[in-house]
Amino acid sequence: MYLRASVSSLLRRIRRFPSGSITVKTPPAVAANLGALPLYANTMNCSYPVHGFAGRNGGYVSLWCMAYAQAAIFLGICSDPIFAEGNSVESKSGDDPEDAETIGLRRVDDGSVISNEHTMKWRIFTDNGRDSFSKGKLEEAEKFFLSALKEAKEGFGERDAHVASACNNLAELYRVMKAFDKAEPLYLEAVKILKDSFGPEDIRVGAAFHNLGQFYLVQRKLEDARSCYEQALKIKGRVLGFNHTDYANTMYHLGKVLDLQGKDKESEAFIVDSIRILEEGGEEQSILYTRRLRHLAQLYLKSNRLLDAETVQRKILHTMELLKGWDALDTVMAAEVLALTLQSTGKLREAYELLERCLDARKRLLPEDHIQIGANMLHLARVAMQYSDQLKNRSISDTTILLDKAKYFLENCIRITKQVLRKVTRRKTWFSKEDSAESRRNARIAMIILMQSLDSLGLLEVTRQESLDSREGSAPVAEAENAFLGCIDAYKEFGREGSASGSIEVRNEYLSCLKHLLSLLSDGAQAARPPRKVTVQELKDEIGHIESEISMARR
Repeated sequence: MYLRASVSSLLRRIRRFPSGSITVKTPPAVAANLGALPLYANTMNCSYPVHGFAGRNGGYVSLWCMAYAQAAIFLGICSDPIFAEGNSVESKSGDDPEDAETIGLRRVDDGSVISNEHTMKWRIFTDNGRDSFSKGKLEEAEKFFLSALKEAKEGFGERDAHVASACNNLAELYRVMKAFDKAEPLYLEAVKILKDSFGPEDIRVGAAFHNLGQFYLVQRKLEDARSCYEQALKIKGRVLGFNHTDYANTMYHLGKVLDLQGKDKESEAFIVDSIRILEEGGEEQSILYTRRLRHLAQLYLKSNRLLDAETVQRKILHTMELLKGWDALDTVMAAEVLALTLQSTGKLREAYELLERCLDARKRLLPEDHIQIGANMLHLARVAMQYSDQLKNRSISDTTILLDKAKYFLENCIRITKQVLRKVTRRKTWFSKEDSAESRRNARIAMIILMQSLDSLGLLEVTRQESLDSREGSAPVAEAENAFLGCIDAYKEFGREGSASGSIEVRNEYLSCLKHLLSLLSDGAQAARPPRKVTVQELKDEIGHIESEISMARR
């Protein structure tokens, strides 16, 4: 029977939550010390991975700036700040990769011999451009950066490194504005000027190639990105040494590109080596270190190397406990990811206990109706259901207790997600043209969790009927039917055009509920009892309609 197979499949397989995220927005800010200009608001304060869609990886803010001679100011897109002041070179490692979404800016007071009206204007226009950008006034910032470029050429000369920095600033602005065709020639001009000024093997040229590689990576021009990173790696290795953190930074980014190209072994080698360099440099307790470990764990999960992933995730959790403790959501999320891997390897008791600890921490740190709490409960319910399946032939009482706990978690998850969705509906954020991507994403995630919770609740009641020798008669079946019917009610309530219900992921979850309900109503005695809200034929028609919508959306 289809429904029994569905229950069995649910209890055996692991429905992992990859890298989509719920975010709690914080206002844009200029990062302390670095004068960072964020492309978007920093949205990493409260991120939650959810099953069903990929979303963007990460969301961590990264800062970088580029080489410059005698106080040229560079904006950039990657974590590769390298500075040249006089004859000295200072090299510093940067932040996480996924960080092509931020620009960093660093100022250094210089002792430039050149000082005239144009160089003074260059400084003023550059500072004003930075200020306008930080306020989100992009058109105004463009005018300032164009003026800065003009003054740099007139004050320092056409081929001076200050001109390279001005080109890069303007290129960064165009990248933010998604005017990639305008940005690319400016990046290339900056690289050419630096090569002409300092030679093709200079460390500043290596930094420029790294940053250009990140620009290509943002656009998924993987071969171009790979070529730039390889050139940067060659220069950095020769100048800085093969154990330098900046060398490791470029190595890691090259590993990311290879991962996207499907070259898993090469990617793993570069990422592992970049992590080794951080370890040898005593950076095991840095955030940068844990971020690279996360990517390595993802590589292992993708290739189904679950034990290797578990080892890395345990290391991440240990590091986060030392760095932030359990009063930080980053630690909670690290524990949750480990718990899901433990679930997939069959270590259900440890997974359950870890998820309970995550739930306790979230209840301390978040409002009681926060979507993360609901999603945490969904995880706990699924582990409890899977664990009960292991125990059903050994202890009926333990099985009953676990199923009761699972039901408690699912009912509370359903309550929380409905509250979230109704709040959004009252604000009408789904239907506004100004509706933010964050609001749509959060609503979509809440809808997915709601559909999954109702579906799991229905399957739980079927499991209760089939696995327990109870005297409840048809009560569990009726409750299963009510849960599946709840999916239909929720989809109708929140399924208006433009809402979260329009996504493929939500439709897939809704389709799963419909098929489970159809199987239940078509089975034996249930088929003889007409359902209260929907007929078998109506279900078949709705299933066909949703399947057609999914098919069209995927074209």
